[in-house]
Amino acid sequence: MTRKRAAQSPEYAVSDEAAAYIADALMEIALQFEASHFAQIRRHYQSITPTGDDDAWQLDMFGKHPPF
Repeated sequence: MTRKRAAQSPEYAVSDEAAAYIADALMEIALQFEASHFAQIRRHYQSITPTGDDDAWQLDMFGKHPPF
């Protein structure tokens, strides 16, 4: 049986207002970074996204059907 740790408060304490300002500032930094590096981020995600042709068990629902 493992022991559970008691919940500990963070090493530093900030007010609710300060926490909100810090969260807003971090979000703004993240959004600016994403906006300036969007093409690189998109290329990366496209390079790691598997294509549908790799999975032999995937059913082809929309290809090679006769027209109505």
